Amino acid sequence: MMKLLIRNLPRSVTEAEVREMFEAYGRVQSCTLVMDKQSGASKGFGFVEMPKPGDAKAAMKNLNNTLVGEQKIRVKKAESVESRG
Repeated sequence: MMKLLIRNLPRSVTEAEVREMFEAYGRVQSCTLVMDKQSGASKGFGFVEMPKPGDAKAAMKNLNNTLVGEQKIRVKKAESVESRG
């Protein structure tokens, strides 16, 4: 399982749209956009979990710096809490 962090997403993008982008590279276990508690709007970043690290790496390589709407998104491996030390 590999978790990816997606940053600089347009605020208008939906979880379904993000999931679809990543499913082009393999199965997506989960897709979560981080939402503002007050407004309910997207904060412009989220996480995607993919069961196969090879698929996740392909998605990361191909989707990093691609345009979504007017913004270039950034995709990288999410740092797990356990690995911070």
